[in-house]
Amino acid sequence: MNLQIIPGRKNPFFLRHISKKLFFITAGSIIQGFAMAMFLFPHAIPSGGGAGIAVLLNHAFEIPMSLGLWLANFIFLAFTVPYLDGVSAFGTIFVITVTSVSVNFFEVFLEPPFGNVWIDLLFGSVILGTGVAILIKQRVSNGGIGYVALAIYKYKRINPGTSLFWMNGIIFAFTAYVIDWKIIILAVVCQWISTRIINWIHQFPPPKSVYEPAWRKK
Repeated sequence: MNLQIIPGRKNPFFLRHISKKLFFITAGSIIQGFAMAMFLFPHAIPSGGGAGIAVLLNHAFEIPMSLGLWLANFIFLAFTVPYLDGVSAFGTIFVITVTSVSVNFFEVFLEPPFGNVWIDLLFGSVILGTGVAILIKQRVSNGGIGYVALAIYKYKRINPGTSLFWMNGIIFAFTAYVIDWKIIILAVVCQWISTRIINWIHQFPPPKSVYEPAWRKK
C-alpha cells in the first residue's frame, strides 16, 4: 500500500527530503572548493570557464580567487536567468557562493599538501570530479557558465556539451596565452580526469528510501 502524503513545509518526509538535498549540495560545493583551493588554484589551473576567469582576474588585478570565482559565475548566471528556471538558478547561486567561501577558507587556513603540479593535478581533478558528481546527482549546476550552455541549447539547439566545450576552450586558451601556455594542457587533463570521475560516480543509482511516498493528486 502506498503511503499517501500531501506535500507541504510541515510534512516530515518533505522536510527530510529538503534537508538531505541541502546537505549534499553543500557537501558537493565544499568538496569542489577544497579541490580548487588546495590543488588547482596554486598552479593557476582552471577547472572550468568561471575558474579560468578567476585566474585571469587574480593575475591581472590581484583579485582573490574566491571573489573572482564568485563574480565570474554570478555574471554568467545573471545573463541567463531570464531564459531558464529561477529555482534552479537559486540553487546554482547557493553552490557558487558556498564554493567561493570554501575556497577563501581553505586558502587562508590550510597549506597545499604537496606542491608538485602533477600530483596536485591528479588529486585536484579526482576530488573536483567527486564534488561535481554530487551536485549533478542533486540536479544543480556547479557554475554559471553551464547555464549559458543551457540557454544556447534552448534557443539555438546547440548541444550543451558542445557549446560548453568551446566556451571553456576559449577561456582556457586566453588564460594560457596571458599567463603560461602549459596551463591549457593542465586544464584539459583536469577536465578529462574529472569528467571520468563524474561519469563513474553518476552510474551508481542513489539508494532508495525505506518509504516510497506517493503524492496525492488534487
